Amino acid sequence: MTQFTYHSYPERAVAVGSSDAVVHQKYDSEGDIHYINATTPLDDYPDFLFDKLYDYAKKYPDRVLIAQRELNVATNERGDWVKLTYSDVLKKARSIAQALLEYDLSEERPLMILSENSIEVFLLMCGAMLANVPYALVVPAYSLVAKKPDKLQYVIEKLTPALFYAGDGKGFLRQLKACGQMDKPIITSTGNIDGEPCLNLNDLLATEATDAVEQTHKQMSADSIAKFLFTSGSTGNPKVVPTTHRMLCSNQQMLKQGLCLIEEDPLVLIDWLSWHHTFGGSHNLGIALYNGGTFYIDDGRPVAGKFDETIRNLKEISPSKYFNVPVGWSMLANALEEDEALRDNFFKKVDLYFFGGASLSAELWQQLGDISYQHCGERIRIMSGIGMTETSPSCTFTTGLSNDTASFVGVPAAGVEIKLVPMKDKIELRIKGPHVMPGYWRHDTATSKAADSFDDEGFYCSGDGVLPYNPNDLSEGLVYDGRIAEDFKLTTGTFVNVGELRNRMVLQGMDLIEDVVLTGEGKSEIGAFVFVKEKVARKLTELHDTELKQVLEHDRLQAWFSHFMSTINDGYEASSKIIARIYLMETPPNVVEGEKTDKGTLNQRKLRNNRVKETDKLYEDKADKLRFLAK
Repeated sequence: MTQFTYHSYPERAVAVGSSDAVVHQKYDSEGDIHYINATTPLDDYPDFLFDKLYDYAKKYPDRVLIAQRELNVATNERGDWVKLTYSDVLKKARSIAQALLEYDLSEERPLMILSENSIEVFLLMCGAMLANVPYALVVPAYSLVAKKPDKLQYVIEKLTPALFYAGDGKGFLRQLKACGQMDKPIITSTGNIDGEPCLNLNDLLATEATDAVEQTHKQMSADSIAKFLFTSGSTGNPKVVPTTHRMLCSNQQMLKQGLCLIEEDPLVLIDWLSWHHTFGGSHNLGIALYNGGTFYIDDGRPVAGKFDETIRNLKEISPSKYFNVPVGWSMLANALEEDEALRDNFFKKVDLYFFGGASLSAELWQQLGDISYQHCGERIRIMSGIGMTETSPSCTFTTGLSNDTASFVGVPAAGVEIKLVPMKDKIELRIKGPHVMPGYWRHDTATSKAADSFDDEGFYCSGDGVLPYNPNDLSEGLVYDGRIAEDFKLTTGTFVNVGELRNRMVLQGMDLIEDVVLTGEGKSEIGAFVFVKEKVARKLTELHDTELKQVLEHDRLQAWFSHFMSTINDGYEASSKIIARIYLMETPPNVVEGEKTDKGTLNQRKLRNNRVKETDKLYEDKADKLRFLAK
């Protein structure tokens, strides 16, 4: 471990809520069913998320709410920070709301936002909420990257939007034309879309707001839809989740109590996670607004070529809490070890690390703790939980608990009731609370499995498997056990626990393995598609400018995986636990096809279904055990 200069910082240990939980038991024909409730009640929360904007604009008018580096269009580089205060945002949002009232928008005719995170998108979201206009955030890849408009056409048909926002307008015209949407009004920040005139956001911002904006609030209730989000679509097309104000506000109150957040000690967040997903758009962005914090938009990403922007931002902005997915934490940990200026600025205020989207390995957990201890004399608390789009998003937190077990997800948040139900060879997590959606939007429950989304007691069936951390005491919390739908059977009839095996491979092969997709459904052996860490693989092979295929075929890389496969199954005998063969993947996961989310997590079933040729090649020689392929 790199030795750092010790810095004496003020005590930063984050206060956390109670870890107490009440466990009930019920017995039926299926076996034991357990219920777990948080003993801490959920405090009162507002009916509408925008109530917080009005409140803080009055109490803290000059406090910065949102900031982003200004983009130089000529150089495509970002310069100084553009900052908007709470009073700035409220004024601009009211103008946008007033303008939106002219378009007869509603739940049946929402606003559809097609572009990435930006100040403009944030103002539109705030304005839409003030005008009682539900909005839908759609992954830009559907309209900018996809060769065919299938995904965009699907979400348009599902939501029937009456108004679009398309960023600066560049690249959006082709897909919108293909979807037959050019008769609808389109807003851009430039007033044109690929050279054709359209509505200019500046005109909306110049609209004089009246009390007609506030009059619309009388028509609203806490169960009015604030926004629509899309699920990952693990078994087909993504489903639409209507997210109400009650869902957002109750979940933010759960977070406020779980993390002991107070507006007098304002949060400073800097975050890259996409607002098209619930972690970035509901959880992180919501935390800043609900608690009077400041949110800096990070235009970097934890991928090659874009992470430098994240490092640049973290050298200027000192977050008080930091949220990320494991791949982002891994890249940041390595950067912190190498960059003294980054360490000095990052550790000035931060008192909490939070991760989501996947498990944090024990090695990475230790690495993060060692860095913070050696630099500032204490191990900064690491927390997580379990959440999903349908629950806006949080259900459990590792609140009040100190546990670095991989996949530990803690106990129910305040106001949440959990039900544990045996399913196949797993235990399914089911959830009830004010943060849970009423049902999928425009879903044909007569012909869809969505009809089974809620059980007869009104619990949402998550499809996630969990295990008790202590089988004798459920109040000690839960451990994530993978998606039930991702599991499959071998021809022997035994189930394969995908989550367990994936974690084993990623943890043991973390030096070179980025991620893994397990295969073997309808086969007698388990195989794996392995996505390597390309930058590390090129460094190992000293092939920096060749095609990835040549890197994967190189003797040094093949030797590394030969050794890996000779050790990965030590101590295991059952066919459902042994990884018999692997395939080193040349083609990365496709976001447009739903193989990978913006958060970086892989859709196991979707990727297995899409890679038929690779599967055939992986299993073409049944006599060759422990094989690895790259050719």
